[in-house]
Amino acid sequence: MLDKNKVKLGIAPIAWTNDDLPYLGKENTFEQCVSEMALAGFTGSEVGTKYPKDPDILKKALELRKMEICNQWFSAFLITKPFEEVEKEFRGQLEFLKCMGAKVIGASEQSYSVQGKEDTPIFGHKYVMNDEEWERFCTGMNRLGKIALEEYGIALTFHHHMGTVVQDADEVDRMMENTDPRYVSLLFDTGHFAYCGADPLEMATKYIDRIKHVHLKDIRPEVVEEVKRENLSFLEGVRRGTFTVPGDGSIDFEPIFKVLEDAGYEGYMLVEAEQDPAKANPLEYALKARKYIAEKTGL
Repeated sequence: MLDKNKVKLGIAPIAWTNDDLPYLGKENTFEQCVSEMALAGFTGSEVGTKYPKDPDILKKALELRKMEICNQWFSAFLITKPFEEVEKEFRGQLEFLKCMGAKVIGASEQSYSVQGKEDTPIFGHKYVMNDEEWERFCTGMNRLGKIALEEYGIALTFHHHMGTVVQDADEVDRMMENTDPRYVSLLFDTGHFAYCGADPLEMATKYIDRIKHVHLKDIRPEVVEEVKRENLSFLEGVRRGTFTVPGDGSIDFEPIFKVLEDAGYEGYMLVEAEQDPAKANPLEYALKARKYIAEKTGL
């Protein structure tokens, strides 16, 4: 069983309103979202597009519900923009997260990303970095991680993601080998590893010492096959139900939880399973996820 004193549970607002497809869940308000998160038994949230930008307003709304911000997505463009430009945006987000008391920032390299392109199939169309771009990317991540940790007390965790330059196991391996463990950690996402054909358990075992944030996302393999067969985009796959909450898809989470437990993992495990809320009621699925996690981890 995981240690309740070390591990906290969160859930992402993307199940209520999709950041990339804002018409999915446009009817769901920020207040409804965080209230239902709390009602389902979660204490942490990442930042959604409908969340107040003023830290004081956001903090009050979350404190009323005994919740906190645990992470926020950051879009880096290290191989296509000047570092100074990326750094400026990064510092702005770090300031916000520090005000909110968050300990983690989740960075994704979005240069040439096809994850948000609705007319581009998610399989077979991702950009592949050359050696010079790899060096610029890894050096930039080290620099960002050093800034985050030494100036703000926040850990940079890297979010591997379908459709981006760091998607599959080999790319994650290369990134981990060429970044400094002091400054760059892994945001371990079960769903994105399974989606690209990597084994989430194998990746968790390999990098357990560098995992500082966990996304619990299950997958429906029949929808993944549909996405491949019909050359669909990442977002069309989301609409059709590629992802779901832990325990509702094909991933075996028990051995993954065991790896985290044995290593004494400390930090958040966050349910992040974007679906069409009209088809998958967010509160219903949040409760389903919370029940499954309690059964399998004791949390």
